[in-house]
Amino acid sequence: MTATAPRFGVNYTPSQGWFHHWLDYDAGAVRADLESIAALGLDHVRVFPLWPYFQPNRTLIRPRAVEHLLDLVDTAGELGLDVNVDGLQGHLSSFDFLPAWTRTWHRRNLFTDPDVVDGQAAYLRTLAGALADRPNFLGMTVGNEINQFSADPHPDPDRATPEQIDAWLTRMLAACEEGAPGLPHLHAEYDASWYQDDMPFTPDHAARHGAMTAVHSWVFNGTAQLHGRTSVPTEHHAAYLVELSKAWAREPRRPVWLQEVGAPAPLVPPEHAAAFTGATLRNALDCPDLWGVTWWCSHDVSRALADFPELEYGLGLLTNDREPKDTARVLESYARGYGDGSRTYAPAPRTTALAVDAGEGPGMVTRSVCAPGGAFYEAYFRLVADGVRPAVVRAELAGDAGHLAARGITEVVTVDQVH
Repeated sequence: MTATAPRFGVNYTPSQGWFHHWLDYDAGAVRADLESIAALGLDHVRVFPLWPYFQPNRTLIRPRAVEHLLDLVDTAGELGLDVNVDGLQGHLSSFDFLPAWTRTWHRRNLFTDPDVVDGQAAYLRTLAGALADRPNFLGMTVGNEINQFSADPHPDPDRATPEQIDAWLTRMLAACEEGAPGLPHLHAEYDASWYQDDMPFTPDHAARHGAMTAVHSWVFNGTAQLHGRTSVPTEHHAAYLVELSKAWAREPRRPVWLQEVGAPAPLVPPEHAAAFTGATLRNALDCPDLWGVTWWCSHDVSRALADFPELEYGLGLLTNDREPKDTARVLESYARGYGDGSRTYAPAPRTTALAVDAGEGPGMVTRSVCAPGGAFYEAYFRLVADGVRPAVVRAELAGDAGHLAARGITEVVTVDQVH
């Protein structure tokens, strides 16, 4: 039986003004950007309202800003693009965007202060409600990698426990559902949820809250530094996160969205970015239950804007002049191939699973075994290098025949057996 074809899209970074474009919204420039995205045969974009621009006061959600968001979504719909909207931005490309009513003289915890949480819920509910009747609205993502605010290495973290984060996610997703009932709302965190021992956002949160699991794959996390540009871990890192996430899902066929993945220079030099893109897509599409791939990002960051990390300037599929790069053509070939049926998405079940023991319970205190250089991580990629297509199962479920059968797993191996 052929699975549903995966979606192919891009995280929309405006070619003019980056995300500061919300301050002086130019409908014509947005249309031109979206036209250049649609021309690649992609079917969706993920967009980012900047939270302090939209909600500068806890009780003020700017109607004009919401109108601009609706214009963007409607324009995308005219061009055949569906739209997922991130709410709490939050954090983008090394910059934090938090409203003044949460910082300095009004310093309050983003995850536990009752007034802040009420304000966040009102904001998400308002955006979702405004978009609910748009046929091309895919749903809300609570925020972009908001877990980075909750622990080190953030310079001023908003500390919380896993139990408090669980309550916060429940509240935020409920607000999205109240605004736009029945749509696939979700949350999305960077890979510290899977790799960092003291991160209060856990794999359990990622794989059980929301309509699907989102993973963000960046090989500058130590993968490419340790193993090199063309290594098995680098070219399979996105697929690894997809499979790792499934170990904590309650539903055996829970969809996984590869919501961010890109080719960061200089670890992936521009002349090799297309090859990296092709390898990443090929390997990710060998994972069952992949909802889709959303590349980071659509357009380059203008060199007229200062103080970005160097790698951020060239991550676009298109230049600031909206010209497609080689990476765009690779993604286009996959999008059009699956769109017209010339490619079929029907990955075989992954019958061999590697057991992971990341410290069960709320804290999951040994997640670093899954991180680059960790024992589980290295064993997984040793299996891949040997031609195995490993799934991942939690060690506590490795002997559960019903769980294994539901996932199509017929063999479980341990890290010690691999090493």
